[in-house]
Amino acid sequence: MDIHIAGARFLDWLDRQILVAGRGDDLTELDVEPSGRFWLGRLAPEAAVINLGLGDRGERLDPCAVGLVVRPKGPAPWKMSVRVRCCAWLRERAGEWKKSAPIAVSIDLVLTGPGEQTHGASKLADALADVVGQPALSAEVRTEALTNPDGTIDLTVTLVNTSPDDHPQLRDTNLYECSLELLGLETRPFLLEALPDSFRYDRRVDAYGVNCGVVVDDAVFATADTTVVNRGRPSYWNTADEAPDLGFEHLAKDPLGSLDALVQGHARWGDATWGTDALARRAKRDLWSTAMAVEAKSAAAEFGVEQARLAEGVELLRAEPTLLRAFQLMNEAIAHSSHGKYESWRPFQIGFLLANLKCIVSPASENEVADIVWFATGGGKTETYLGLLVTASLYDRMTGKLGGLTAWSRFPLRMLSLQQTQRFANAMAGAELMRRREAIPGDPFSVGFLVGQGATPNRLKENPNQWEPDPDDAEMPARFQVLTSCPFCHEPSIEMGFDRRQWRLEHRCNNDACPWPETALPFLIVDEEIYRFLPTVIVGTLDKAASISLQAAMRGLVGPPLGKCTGPGHGYLYAPRRSRPHGCLVPGCRAKPGPLEQPPERFGPSFRLQDELHLLKDSLGAVDAHYEALLDHLQRELTGAKPKILASSATLTGYEKQVDVLYQREGRVFPVPGPSSKEGFWTTETAALARRFVAVAPRGVTLEYAVDRTITELQRAVRSLRDDPSGVCKAAGVPDSFASELLSLYGTNVVYGNTLRDLDATTRSLETQVPVDGRLNTASLTGRTEFDEVRQVLDRLDHPEAEFDDRIHVIAASSMMSHGVDVDRLNAMVVLGLPLTTAEFIQATARVGRRYPGIVYVMHKIARERDASVHRAFESFVSQGDRFVEAVPVTRHSRKVLERTIAGMQLARNLALHEPSSGRSLAVVRALRSYFQDQGITPDSETKALVEALGLGDPLDEKMREDVERWVDQFFRNLMDPAGTVTFPSDLCPLGPPMISLRDVEEQVPILGRLR
Repeated sequence: MDIHIAGARFLDWLDRQILVAGRGDDLTELDVEPSGRFWLGRLAPEAAVINLGLGDRGERLDPCAVGLVVRPKGPAPWKMSVRVRCCAWLRERAGEWKKSAPIAVSIDLVLTGPGEQTHGASKLADALADVVGQPALSAEVRTEALTNPDGTIDLTVTLVNTSPDDHPQLRDTNLYECSLELLGLETRPFLLEALPDSFRYDRRVDAYGVNCGVVVDDAVFATADTTVVNRGRPSYWNTADEAPDLGFEHLAKDPLGSLDALVQGHARWGDATWGTDALARRAKRDLWSTAMAVEAKSAAAEFGVEQARLAEGVELLRAEPTLLRAFQLMNEAIAHSSHGKYESWRPFQIGFLLANLKCIVSPASENEVADIVWFATGGGKTETYLGLLVTASLYDRMTGKLGGLTAWSRFPLRMLSLQQTQRFANAMAGAELMRRREAIPGDPFSVGFLVGQGATPNRLKENPNQWEPDPDDAEMPARFQVLTSCPFCHEPSIEMGFDRRQWRLEHRCNNDACPWPETALPFLIVDEEIYRFLPTVIVGTLDKAASISLQAAMRGLVGPPLGKCTGPGHGYLYAPRRSRPHGCLVPGCRAKPGPLEQPPERFGPSFRLQDELHLLKDSLGAVDAHYEALLDHLQRELTGAKPKILASSATLTGYEKQVDVLYQREGRVFPVPGPSSKEGFWTTETAALARRFVAVAPRGVTLEYAVDRTITELQRAVRSLRDDPSGVCKAAGVPDSFASELLSLYGTNVVYGNTLRDLDATTRSLETQVPVDGRLNTASLTGRTEFDEVRQVLDRLDHPEAEFDDRIHVIAASSMMSHGVDVDRLNAMVVLGLPLTTAEFIQATARVGRRYPGIVYVMHKIARERDASVHRAFESFVSQGDRFVEAVPVTRHSRKVLERTIAGMQLARNLALHEPSSGRSLAVVRALRSYFQDQGITPDSETKALVEALGLGDPLDEKMREDVERWVDQFFRNLMDPAGTVTFPSDLCPLGPPMISLRDVEEQVPILGRLR
């Protein structure tokens, strides 16, 4: 037995503990009212639900009935049997309750046709009277057969608590531990109505639950208090052929043989699966409609394109020795980066690399296509990107690009994942070691962390204002540590320092055995240092793109700087200003400017990467679309070329439109989805457990109470493992030797909330409402969590304390955690209400069970219609989640958004194009007016440039073209007004200044408060 099997068995045991605690199965006595204790298995009296006056909502919140809906296969009469079980709780005296014996009643039914009937009322009343001791409680089985327009019958069978709401002898008239089984009826499946036909998916549903889940076993339909859906761990090779050796070490030496084998295996599998005969067999077996057959044929053609791209990638390696050498060195670099955690590529990762090698050697032929990686979360998308970027970076250096960006990677969240940043740094450190060993000329490979004020400084001033970072403060550098370990030696040996001579805030390694020979690691976190040194790869937040209209030095992220300072370690030069006459960003520098070391066209990134593409929607997506157009426009003007766009997304729903809106490019997906939802060439689902999803609809209690109790029981369970490892391991069916590892893997629980208000309430409850033996240590990971605290929490999770009592036990997390947090020890999550979008559900729940079996309790806010709808079809929602993902709402053609973005676009042209051409500062209105007049720059020329950049050439864009023309005309009138009194060009903008952040899409409203 290995840890994965042990983990799956432990989760079986753990889930039983939660279910039993929620129902009360193992209890016979109580000192509190059972109605306030149990949140599963109970049925309220029907009269109580009616008296609430909440209708269907009241029935979902505290149901009086439980059952199922099936579709009989043949015509009436329908014969079947129903088995009912339940019990009651009786108050012996104040503060003492005892559970009755359970009843188990079988009822034979014969239904002669549509209509409503009741069954077994007297039989159930007698059985309840026997265990209660008096005729006080009652129940009945109800059936309702409804005829659908197509002639099929929907049959609902429920157990209903018909006891009185109030009884003189009984304090509690709820029924507990209720269940219903239906057997002996032949049925046909439902077709899931929420989804269209698709050859890839099975829409059949055997039965629907009524206020519960349904388990079907050998034609017996049974109600279940929770709906459990298991997802298998993927295997990354799905063919009978022997898997090729894709180990880093092997590919670094002799890659072509293995790559040929991969491509040939892909082709053989495609012939067997996507060939004409194979599709015809499936169409006959699965009764495909014409539309399904057409969809399958189109998908087969897409697979053929994928096959051709793979083959072309291998041929490029054969034909291009420099590319082959870069590919080999990249494998050594990634081997360094992985540091033994993994030793080989997954086939899909190498497939993506092969399919995109062409964009390295022939960028012009590929830059009009945006390639999207669509793969299961946790499959290794980040490393896939890194493999391509490291290959491109090495190829750049080996073909004469001595410095500047190769890639700019953006994340849509305010708080960039520190873990992913560490992985970028590790990979580029590996590349730098290869560059030095091979004596490849050029600047060291480096990484820039561009997130700005709040996380890292925008700049470091000689004379800072209060609350700004102070270079003379010895404790200042430590507040901005980003890396947790040295990317060269992988030791937690990072210390921070400030070098006044070169004016750099530095990450340093204090390990004497580290292979990096210099004081400062090649990792930059101050915005101005990033502009000065132009690291090979920049990782940052999407918001920073807005700075292109505010900061002249942002030109270096789309094109060439204006020169290089001759001062030692000062870096590139940009726009001259009064305080920096030659454009050097080092305070007080008066050194002479020097020339660039390479042609201007070699500057500018080869790639722009967008992580979590599906989050670029609504106003954020619309604003970003304009700034993407601006970045493309400036880079094309400065270097003659646009970058390649790479992206990852949680959904393919509407991706073609989204890519066109955001990037004005054609969208292309890798890998092509397989012929079924659970398998393709690159991956197939196995029987090994990856994640268990448990849908919970709490009955008769608040959601907050159910969450508190679930966390309590999870923590009690792992603490019993701590205190009695042999006993718990025996009960779970695993050897004692796994106890310590299981305690580490399941000892930290995540509570995931949709709103900060929910999380605040949960955090308060954790302090008082989770009674466990010993301390309960909590932490938060939300957008409000301070940057340094995030780093500390992640470090504690990755490197837990030796003693269980000292570790983090519960994390309250928001959507910040749903992207890029990769911690193997997070394997138990409680989701507080269904996330607002399916994409967020997929991303958030993927944070657990990444390497070991995980469990996710989805606590539905069952009064809400969406939660209730998903709860009813939970198995399909989980197994076919990507089909439930909502199309991304985004447009580039918003006149309101144009009002917010056009100022930034014009001012960015001034800073990046006009000012460098002028050879002087255009920072004030007088200078800008003089330059425009001297050069004959007119409103028409600026309007034309902006319209072309935004892609407003369609006849339907006439109104937006008019808006651009009107704005530019007014801007020029303000500029040329001899009576104008403003000093700075930003004050000339007719509709207000440029955006500071891409999220700055609403009017800012001051909120005034008063302390009393």
